Amino acid sequence: MADYIRIYDLEVYAHHGVYKEENFLGQKFLFSLELEVDMKKAGISDDLEDSINYGEVCKSVSDYAREHTFQLLECLAESISRMLLMKYPQILSLKVEVKKPWAPVGLPLKTVSVEIFRKRHTVYLSIGSNLGDKKAYLDGAIEEMQAHPWMRVEQNAEYLVTKPYGGVEQDDFLNGCVEISTVMEPQELLEALHEIEGHAQRTREIHWGPRTLDLDILFYDDQIINTKDLIIPHKEIPLRDFVLTPLAQIAPDKIHPVLKKSVKELKEELDS
Repeated sequence: MADYIRIYDLEVYAHHGVYKEENFLGQKFLFSLELEVDMKKAGISDDLEDSINYGEVCKSVSDYAREHTFQLLECLAESISRMLLMKYPQILSLKVEVKKPWAPVGLPLKTVSVEIFRKRHTVYLSIGSNLGDKKAYLDGAIEEMQAHPWMRVEQNAEYLVTKPYGGVEQDDFLNGCVEISTVMEPQELLEALHEIEGHAQRTREIHWGPRTLDLDILFYDDQIINTKDLIIPHKEIPLRDFVLTPLAQIAPDKIHPVLKKSVKELKEELDS
């Protein structure tokens, strides 16, 4: 059974809307939140440190809504949900409803509202480099991930020196794995990772060729995705020791959603 903290109709005067007058004059918005929070420990200890301060949550929503301007309620609700999920790790998932009582539709109505449900996602990445200062490229990528507003680095494995994969003659690689939490969807995350690679002057001229920085999505929750641009889980996971060795450091019990085997089991099979 899930536990919830619910906040109804938090009133904020802010500047959101398609029309310039709405952005300039402002109007009233009402926010209702349903926060999934594990309250078992707080229920026993009676200590706020073991729960979440909903007064602080209300202030965060109010401040964010007043400090930013969006045309669409959809964008306002999305941004509020992302901000809360990244700011408060105690929130496992949430539902956000934004009401606009003074919507300028020219007809009598009580309110217009948008309601969305969002959660954080756990993602495992493979990172590698075999050009220039390899460690600096990997460290820089992790720092960029941590600085990104919609990503948080949870843990990373020790770096591993490995021989190149794929038959192209080149220098040894420095490889690792990183666990992140994110509110981005898979395609959006992929684009963000490509942007980080671009900051390291990554080029894609030779398949499996040398590169300053390589960031691959291994697992995204337990999702199975097969599109032109993105395959998750990464199809090479069972074949690559330079993936399984560092991944086993941080997620040995992670179950491959297709093969139904743990990372530890896949590594043992590859080693044998």
